[in-house]
Amino acid sequence: MIEASKSSGKSGIIRYGMIGGGEGAFIGDVHRKAIGLDGKAVLTAGCFSRNYENTLATGEALHLDSERLYKTYTEMAKAEGAREDGIDFVSIATPNNTHYEIAKTFLENGINVVCDKPLTTKSEEADTLTKLAAQKDLLFCVTYTYTGYPAVKHAREMVRRGDIGEIRFVNAEYPQEWLSEPVEKDPNNKQAAWRTDPKQSGIANCTGDIGSHIENLASYITGLEIESLSARLDKVVEGRVLDDNATIMVNYKGGAKGLYWASQIAIGHDNDLKIRVYGSKGAISWKQEDPNYLKVTTLDKPAQTLSRGRDAMYPRPTAVIRTPSGHPEGYFEAFATVYTTFINALAKKKAGGKLTEDDLDFPAPSAGAQGIKFIEKCVESSEKGSAWIKF
Repeated sequence: MIEASKSSGKSGIIRYGMIGGGEGAFIGDVHRKAIGLDGKAVLTAGCFSRNYENTLATGEALHLDSERLYKTYTEMAKAEGAREDGIDFVSIATPNNTHYEIAKTFLENGINVVCDKPLTTKSEEADTLTKLAAQKDLLFCVTYTYTGYPAVKHAREMVRRGDIGEIRFVNAEYPQEWLSEPVEKDPNNKQAAWRTDPKQSGIANCTGDIGSHIENLASYITGLEIESLSARLDKVVEGRVLDDNATIMVNYKGGAKGLYWASQIAIGHDNDLKIRVYGSKGAISWKQEDPNYLKVTTLDKPAQTLSRGRDAMYPRPTAVIRTPSGHPEGYFEAFATVYTTFINALAKKKAGGKLTEDDLDFPAPSAGAQGIKFIEKCVESSEKGSAWIKF
């Protein structure tokens, strides 16, 4: 990755800062590696932890100037917003319950934002951030990673161009096993502890953490809008406060139907996100654990498996392919594609260019707001005995 020292001050460079991601954190380092993969931005400032000693240690390890290491995110937003060489965007990699105030503070100080998902814990807050970003004319990205895969982008283009006809049914699932036991009781498992804690995670665990990825992936590929849903959120492991398994039926506007399953107690599954989209002329199927391939079936041709890098794809997915066929591109590359698209758009905007649809092909705060609404409607439905709830 690329970090900034005191000598970094080149004209036109895109600088960023990070909130969270200090020593002992997981996702912050993923964000930094993803940003660094294409070398499009330089890490310049940070408030990596509520513990200032952690921030100092993290900053030193990343070779940052000590004067750009801050005790609080508020201090950082004000200072960086006032600097001539201040950061162009902030990356927020903190627990869910902190996203809103941090993002709002940076937007108010004129700084573009990239935020981990889910965007907030309340839909009103997500709507506020969406409106504020528009009012301030700032770019805002929510890191729904799986939209960054070339095969996913090709699936989206196939649907948009009518290659598989009118969508009839969407089946998506995201099973994991990592919470099949009460690992949150282990004091060393910080990930499990905060994700299963409603004070930090919000009103849902499984539905919010991975169910929101299902909703976003289905929405991104198909363009379908949810009209109503019926959800059952289970708390399988004894003593768990939030859901660890969820089954959701969906009615889309226009008549298509859907079935989602998200689980963190599914033994035998690591990170097994899959989606299948069935249309009137054909079907497409994609699996996150084998992401370089897209299965396509149509009524008039034999079934085929498209290989990323080998087989012809539409222009947008082709543009984000990094390596030749047979050289797997995975999670970091997809994450990097989301970031690089955002950073390229930011650089073009700073240079006075007009942004195109492809330039803005990253998850916007409106997608994040839709994800929060989805979580809330699922919880509402489950609490009402899986009643059908208007979206």
